[in-house]
Amino acid sequence: MTTMEILKNAKKASFDAALLTEEIKNEALLMISKQLLEDENEILSENEKDVFKAKDAIGSVMIDRLTLTHDRLYAMSESVKEVCVLPDPVGRVLDETIRPNGLKIQKISVPMGVVAIIFESRPNVALDAAVLCLKSGNACVLRGGKEAYASVGAIVKSIRRALSKMGLDENMVSQIEDVTREGANELMRARGYVDLLIPRGGAGLIRACVENATVPVIETGTGICHIFVDKDADIEKALSICVNAKTSRPSVCNAMESLIVHKDVAEKFLPMLKAKLVDERKGNHPVELRLDERAHMIIDGIKATDADFDTEFLDYILAVAVADDVKDALLHIRAHSTGHSEAIITENTETADAFLKGCGSAAVYVNASTRFTDGGEFGLGCEMGISTQKLHARGPMGLEAMTAYQYRIFGNGQIR
Repeated sequence: MTTMEILKNAKKASFDAALLTEEIKNEALLMISKQLLEDENEILSENEKDVFKAKDAIGSVMIDRLTLTHDRLYAMSESVKEVCVLPDPVGRVLDETIRPNGLKIQKISVPMGVVAIIFESRPNVALDAAVLCLKSGNACVLRGGKEAYASVGAIVKSIRRALSKMGLDENMVSQIEDVTREGANELMRARGYVDLLIPRGGAGLIRACVENATVPVIETGTGICHIFVDKDADIEKALSICVNAKTSRPSVCNAMESLIVHKDVAEKFLPMLKAKLVDERKGNHPVELRLDERAHMIIDGIKATDADFDTEFLDYILAVAVADDVKDALLHIRAHSTGHSEAIITENTETADAFLKGCGSAAVYVNASTRFTDGGEFGLGCEMGISTQKLHARGPMGLEAMTAYQYRIFGNGQIR
């Protein structure tokens, strides 16, 4: 089926999706959760095909992003149930006023319509996007990368089976079959059929969508996430947070890519950190440290280039710098951050407050890992992506970000 045929079907289905009651939407989500597990063998089999084809094309960390297992599929199924219990974002009265002439004006949350998502090699994105769109009364059009094509196809088929069992239009969730660059461009230019486009992937994909799309786009940012270890940090707390932020899952956008250490604690902290990230990681992948001049004088590692501080590694690589104070750290972050997530580790509340006010990213932490920037961890059930822009949606995008608003005016014969 051509991309335009799929979009026409999705547009028609979006009108039905907007009329679904909260009860029907929740029943559909529970059916999807159940159907995924019933289709486990098919989904994992298709995923194995993708993984086999990708082994010579992408690294081991990215293979991990692509791979589905029984446990991961079960977790995906459970995440659908979490969205199910969240309040319906559609039909909320955001504001209401009665004018002197008696007109009652309400501002009501409504679905976007057709939401298209272009993403790369994480098949779980297909489920997250479909579920959030359905719960918010939208139709969803998915265009995954060629590395995950079979996996996404199996997940979409499972979702469509569940919708058919509910007597709903299966075109509420669709997969674009054309995975070429021109296919992506066609989606970006589908004015009148796509109400919102969300790119979720690397810098190249996001840039292509922002520069070429003629449909509305929410820019999800790459994650060059920073942690600043202040002179008043609890060192053991800082070590634990930094190890988690870098190594728990380095292939995701909320992993720490750059560490900044206050000069007053650098000589104490950096050797301890190197021991944790490099020397003591027996049986685990060591982290390659790329050090600025001052950090390199304290510990061994690779001398960092300017480009290292502007790179989302998505791997066991960490850029490290030493700063004079919190102001110096913020200047570094402003110069190199993508506006995703940053953290300060400090016991000084004044310093923490200065960092919070001076850091312009979508999520800013005090004494916690950046790995929490996630829809599920924020109580959103799951997420459509992390928005780093400042219009409409920001940070992890959940159900509310998938709605617009409409003014509804009630009168009794008023004329102007």
